[in-house]
Amino acid sequence: MGFFTDTSVCIGCKACEVACKEWNAIPEDGLELTGMSYDNTQGLGADTWRHVAFIEQNKPMGHARAETAHSDIDVLALASEGSGTPPAEAAMTPTTPPADAPPSPDGRTELRWLMASDVCKHCTHAACLDVCPTGALFRTEYGTVVVQEDICNGCGYCVPACPYGVIDQRKDDGRVWKCTLCYDRLGVGMEPACAKACPTDSIQYGPLDELRERAAARVEELHDIGVDDARLYGHDPD
Repeated sequence: MGFFTDTSVCIGCKACEVACKEWNAIPEDGLELTGMSYDNTQGLGADTWRHVAFIEQNKPMGHARAETAHSDIDVLALASEGSGTPPAEAAMTPTTPPADAPPSPDGRTELRWLMASDVCKHCTHAACLDVCPTGALFRTEYGTVVVQEDICNGCGYCVPACPYGVIDQRKDDGRVWKCTLCYDRLGVGMEPACAKACPTDSIQYGPLDELRERAAARVEELHDIGVDDARLYGHDPD
């Protein structure tokens, strides 16, 4: 079992983050704005098992250009320009095109937000599981990887072993924590909390073979509407 996450329909509502925290009783860790974007949780960690990233891109949604570089966009400078907007110009934002540079002919501007919901990959060959000396990490009957907090001794070997920076130690107790793919919910026939809460079905849960077929159809659909660089990460089962 696993997730298929379709970032093209994610609206950045963070309902998945909230549902994950509520179901798993995870401490809050993101009530302050970072100053970098609207994303207030920054990344995955011991207290953020599901993270929605806000990525500003300088390209339109359709007819995507994979070679477009974004290094010339200074997001912080744009944000500071918008801080003193007069009331009469309140509709203007740092990313609103100037009057002498109207939107592209098809009505789209050059800047867009990409929202991407990230989570533990529950790897086929999980490095965190391989290095755990106590057996606190184990492979479940659903193919997922789960940490048993009552067995974890806080050695931290799994933290640098994870290539995705997913697993992390909680500062107040030293043990490691990460997404369990709601192992307790799966056992009673329920879907994970994040997938249940997602209003656009950006996060879809089910058997991997079924999800791969669904994802392949979605990639083909995106290619047909001009998003040429759309692809399925993790397409190879190995």
